[in-house]
Amino acid sequence: MSKVPSLSSIHEPIKNAPPEVQQIISQVLKIEKDRLDKNELGRINEDILKIVKEAVQ
Repeated sequence: MSKVPSLSSIHEPIKNAPPEVQQIISQVLKIEKDRLDKNELGRINEDILKIVKEAVQ
């Protein structure tokens, strides 16, 4: 049997990430959720690229 990681151990790298990385993750999760809510199956790569470019600048 494999050991199932706890929820806190899964979120630990996100919580310990720099604020810029946390912002990217938060925004990507938001657009993913919006797409799921709307049942959109379109490409998301351009949106993620835009988020990362904005965070880097």
